[in-house]
Amino acid sequence: MGEVLRTAGKWIGGFVGLILALIVARAVAPPGSVSEQILDALLDTGYASAVLRVAVPVAFAAMGGIFAEKTGVINIGIEGFLILSALSSVVAVVRLSDAGVSPQMALWTGFFAGILVSVGAAFVFAVFVIRFESNQVIAGLAIWLISLGLAPFVSLILFESVNSPSVGTFGTWEIPLLSEIPVLGPVLFDASPMVYLMLVSAPLCWYVLRSTQLGRYIRACGDNPRALDTAGVSVSRTRYKGILISGVFCGIGGAGFTLGQLGRFVGAGETSIGGRGFLGIVAYLFGNYNPIASVGGALLFASFDALQFRLQQIAALDVPQQLFQVLPFIVVILVLMFVGRTRIPAALGEHYDEEE
Repeated sequence: MGEVLRTAGKWIGGFVGLILALIVARAVAPPGSVSEQILDALLDTGYASAVLRVAVPVAFAAMGGIFAEKTGVINIGIEGFLILSALSSVVAVVRLSDAGVSPQMALWTGFFAGILVSVGAAFVFAVFVIRFESNQVIAGLAIWLISLGLAPFVSLILFESVNSPSVGTFGTWEIPLLSEIPVLGPVLFDASPMVYLMLVSAPLCWYVLRSTQLGRYIRACGDNPRALDTAGVSVSRTRYKGILISGVFCGIGGAGFTLGQLGRFVGAGETSIGGRGFLGIVAYLFGNYNPIASVGGALLFASFDALQFRLQQIAALDVPQQLFQVLPFIVVILVLMFVGRTRIPAALGEHYDEEE
């Protein structure tokens, strides 16, 4: 518990320090200047709420990636899981709505349908990399590329367009009294249920990995699978569990993004997921496989992703729109360049034959 408190304390302390610095900078900024407009955008509670919403798919992708890689399996198919869950959740909502199911029931059923499809894709991936010992990187790439082509194709068949019809979203859940707290209330206590789920899942994941028997097995599976096998615990079963848990979190990320924020599936280009699964990989590497720090990394990337939309609205910034759009990816490159040493599991990417 001490470690989680220290990690959370570092992030909260850094956040508070950043806010104070922005407030001071806003106080001394020349009236009407571009810097004043940028600082106003950063200090707006609407911007903070947007950061939390945008972070949802990246954070859940990061948590899913942690569980897979802690067992020793490289999972770069996260992007594919997000794509499949995003589409399937919308398909389920559209079909249930057409059948007369109430909007909220259709949304929640679609949400769980997206998770189920993601878990199914994770199981297929697990069979190839564990049972047939396929190259984990190639198998992950295959999942992503197949999903990238399959999802728009299915959407085209069902909806006669690579883009799905618009569906409803979960909206926000307001917590009485707490939502009235100045500044923090509208941000933390009047938010999407997916945001609440993200904030609860991070410490829960940390607890499972650090303090439960399953978590100890998962960590041992990635660091010393032979010792785990000697202790009588199946390495293969543990890796199956880790990958399936990864599929659950990715399903929450994909379906939660679509039904909690976007309200539709876009199949053009890189689809509406748009690389968020790969950002999740960077987030858990940035967080050194710590779920809480990884969610902090997701919030960092989301802050720049949400910022680029606000910067585009400042007319005085005579900068091409394309430059704003690549801002989050510039941050990713800088993080990869300057982030501290990441301790990867010792047996990551290695197959293990329990018959030896």
